[in-house]
Amino acid sequence: MTGTDTRCTRALVWFRRDLRDTDNAALYHALASSRQVWCAFVFDREILDPLPARADRRVEFVRESLVELREALRRRGGDLLVLHGRARDEIPALAGRLAAGAVFANEDYEPSAIDRDAAVGRALEAGGRTLHLAKDQAIFARDEILTRTGGPFSVFTPYKRAWLAKVDDYYLKSYPVEKHAANLAPTGYGTPVPTLEMLGFAPTDLASLPVAAGMAGAERLFADFEARMARYAAARDFPAVKGVSYLSVHNRFGTISIRRLARAARLARGEGPATWLSELVWRDFYFQILWHHPHAATGAFRRGYDAIGWPGTDAHFAAWREARTGYPLVDAAMRQLERTGWMHNRLRMVTASFLVKDLLLDWRRGERHFADRLLDYDLAANNGGWQWAASTGCDAQPWFRIFNPVAQSERFDPQGRFIRRYLPELSRVPDRFVHAPWTMPAAEQEAADCVIGRDYPAPIVDHAAQRERALELFKAVRP
Repeated sequence: MTGTDTRCTRALVWFRRDLRDTDNAALYHALASSRQVWCAFVFDREILDPLPARADRRVEFVRESLVELREALRRRGGDLLVLHGRARDEIPALAGRLAAGAVFANEDYEPSAIDRDAAVGRALEAGGRTLHLAKDQAIFARDEILTRTGGPFSVFTPYKRAWLAKVDDYYLKSYPVEKHAANLAPTGYGTPVPTLEMLGFAPTDLASLPVAAGMAGAERLFADFEARMARYAAARDFPAVKGVSYLSVHNRFGTISIRRLARAARLARGEGPATWLSELVWRDFYFQILWHHPHAATGAFRRGYDAIGWPGTDAHFAAWREARTGYPLVDAAMRQLERTGWMHNRLRMVTASFLVKDLLLDWRRGERHFADRLLDYDLAANNGGWQWAASTGCDAQPWFRIFNPVAQSERFDPQGRFIRRYLPELSRVPDRFVHAPWTMPAAEQEAADCVIGRDYPAPIVDHAAQRERALELFKAVRP
C-alpha cells in the first residue's frame, strides 16, 4: 500500500480492474482507515473513445458487472457513483466535491494506466489530498520478485521457482471487506449505471455467449472448474475438450480475487492444480516484464528484432483475420475469436506463430487485432504471448522453432472436433484429411461436398517454403 498515512475522515474508492465487493484490497484499506467511504467507477473516455467498434463486448461486460457491483454495495449499506469522462479529471473533481481526504485504488501496471494514475496523484496532491494504491490484481508485482543480483527476471522458469519459494499465506490472504462495511457512505448517493446507448455504444451478443458477467458469473465458472481442476494438465491443450478454466475475462476485470484462485490451486495439490497455478504465475511474470520494460508495449522486448523487415502482404493479413488461410486449425481458431471474443490458449500460440512465421507479418499487427477482439484482452498477457510466439520477447520460443499448423492440428484436435465446430464446410471431410483437406483426391472432395477452392480455400502459403523464409529473416538480424 503506497502512502505513509492512510487515515482520514472521508475517502473515495476508485474501482477499475477490480469489479467486486469481496476480498478487494483498495476497498478494504479505505474502509479500515476512514470513517466514511464513497465508491466510484469512471467509464474513461481515454479508453472508450479510441475503440474501433461501437459494439464492444468488453464495454457491455463491464457495464453488466457494474450493475451487480452497485447492488452488492447497496446490500452492504453503500452505493456506487458511475461517471463518464476522463478519469484523470473526474476522480480529483469528485474527491473535491465529496471533501474526501484520500482516494484509494488498486494498482494497474500498464504504461498508460501508470501515466493516468500519476496525473491523478498530482491533481489530488494539489488539492491537499492523497492517492493510495494497493496491490490487488497480482500476487507479486513490480520488483517483489528479483534475481539474486537485484534485477528483474526475463526467463520464466527461474522466476516461477522464486515465486513459489516466496509465496505463503500472507501473500494469499483475503481482505475481509465485511469487517468494516459499516463505514460505507449511506445508500442513496449513487447514480444509475449508464446504458450502453448513453455511453455511445450498441448492445452486443454478450448475453448469448457462454460467459456471464460479474461476480456471480465468475463464481459459477470457478465452481465448475474446481470440480475438474485435477484434469487440467492433461486436458488444457485440446480445444475441443472442456479443459481450461474460462476465467480469463474475470481475471481481467477483477470480478474474482486472484488471491482466492491461487489459494485454491495451492491447496488442491496434484499435477492439475500445480499446472494451473503456473498459469497464474505467468500473469505476474508478464506484469513485471511490462513494468520493468515498458518499451515492450510497442516494440520488441529484444530490441534487435525490431530491425526485421516483414515482407508479408495486406492480402495475407486479411485472409488470416477473416479465417481464409486454408489451414483448418488456424481458420477455426480465428472464427472462434470472431464469434465468441475468446480463443483457446493453445490456438493463440498457433495462430500467432502462423501470422509471423508463415505469413511473415509483423507480430504487432496480430497483437492489435487480438486487442480489438478479445473479451479478456490484457496488454501484458497479450503482448507477452505474441512476443513469445514471434520469438521477439523474453523467454520466447526460439526463433528457429516454428509451429507446423498441420502437425499442431493432428496433435491437439486429432478427430477434428474443434475444426468442424467452427468450420461446418469441413463437416463431411474424413478424419484423415480434415487437417489438410487440400490433400483429398478430387473424388473424395466431391463426396465430402468440400471442393478446395470452391467450398474451402486452398492454403494461401506453403508452410515448408515459408518456414525457410522465416529462418532467413531471423538469421539476418539475430542478436
